[in-house]
Amino acid sequence: MKKADIGLIGLAVMGENLVMNMESRGFTVAVYNRSTEKVDNFVNGRGKGKHIIGCKSIGELVENLERPRKIMLMIRAGEAVDHMIAQLVPVLEEGDIIIDGGNSYFKDTIRRTRELTEKGLCYIGTGVSGGEEGALHGPCLMPGGNPQAWEAVKPIFMAISAKVDGDVPCCEWIGDDGAGHFVKMVHNGIEYGDMQLICEAYQLMRDGLGMTPDEMHEVFAKWNETELDSYLMEITRDILGFRDEKGEAVVDQILDTAGQKGTGKWTSESALEEGIPLTLISEAVSARCVAARKEERMEASAAYGRKCGKIIEDKKTFVEQIRKALYAAKIISYAQGYSLMKTAAEHYGWKLNYGDIALIWRGGCIIRSVFLGKIKEAYDKNPELQNLILDPYFKEAIESSLESWRKVVAAGAINGIPLPAMSAALFWFDSYTCENLPANLLQAQRDYFGAHCYERIDSPRGQMFHTNWTGHSGSTAAGSYNV
Repeated sequence: MKKADIGLIGLAVMGENLVMNMESRGFTVAVYNRSTEKVDNFVNGRGKGKHIIGCKSIGELVENLERPRKIMLMIRAGEAVDHMIAQLVPVLEEGDIIIDGGNSYFKDTIRRTRELTEKGLCYIGTGVSGGEEGALHGPCLMPGGNPQAWEAVKPIFMAISAKVDGDVPCCEWIGDDGAGHFVKMVHNGIEYGDMQLICEAYQLMRDGLGMTPDEMHEVFAKWNETELDSYLMEITRDILGFRDEKGEAVVDQILDTAGQKGTGKWTSESALEEGIPLTLISEAVSARCVAARKEERMEASAAYGRKCGKIIEDKKTFVEQIRKALYAAKIISYAQGYSLMKTAAEHYGWKLNYGDIALIWRGGCIIRSVFLGKIKEAYDKNPELQNLILDPYFKEAIESSLESWRKVVAAGAINGIPLPAMSAALFWFDSYTCENLPANLLQAQRDYFGAHCYERIDSPRGQMFHTNWTGHSGSTAAGSYNV
């Protein structure tokens, strides 16, 4: 019997769908699951009659694989991955490859790559985006790890990935050790931001303008024919138009609490570690945390008796202003995300191709959109682009939307409609484009209470000064200063 081209461990919906995808592209796949009943059900169900080898043990899985053995893990991130690796290491041989396709924390992937390299094994941490449909029909794949393992895995990954512009795979080698999982983490953070911005536009129309789901369905359908064309716009359009058996809008029946799996929080934490202001995505994460506290919000709402005000504007005009505000804020979300990738790449020694990352995000993944083509164009023109908003296309887009953006954020504040992501994006833009911020006063405060020193506008950068503000604090400085 022919041995398998690749093995996969973890037959939940994502794992099953990836196996079906691989098999449909001509690859033989060996599968294993801790609960072997799932193996039987899969092989005798969806996988019946296909080139899929069911295995009842890790040893049997390894025996059924061509060399170098390639084993993909589609299991819960964290300790479960380390536990599975510990079981695989004794039965693998030098040059064999373990692939982690889960949402693992990138620092864990850096550690695992190093540990397995010392044992003569190769490790790939790959981001997989697109949900269960993407896994089955073509996901976006973001692999990173041991570069010598890429050639062995590349034919499979390129074949199963989504395609754009006819036949361009939404898959590319991202970089060493944890680069793939880092880029997937940032992707997920941007996804948080995109979703929150759409929800804020929805709330402005629902609460501020009193629009019905049918009216909003039409708006999102039209927006999806503009520069906002994206998968998330499509599904928002469809959700708002969906009715239950009673003819009622299902979206109105859903409790306003939200879940999260932690990747957005990791993105915010990484930004703080790197000193990057990831304000929009951080607010999107916080918005989910606030939404989760439903009972507290109900008590607070009753205590204050507060209701959202109605926006007294021409509906058609204000809806267009919301569209412009949404697009401008979306640009800021990606600008912040790309700044984080750029800084992390310098920190960890990764050579990231920012245009290629935008390209592979154009298909298969949750944030796929026409917009990403503009990001690729920006980095193709200038690979050293300091910030996305400095690209001519995005500069023009922001300038043409800025007045509407300000009016929308102001209307939200005046009428008590929370716009944490849209407003955070605007405040970041105003700060980033402001030549003189009040940090001179802040640094004086630090020097006053902690002798942290400051730089002067009439002296070279890096030359430090300290003032004896009280007249009796002495001239000794703290000796530390972080720019």
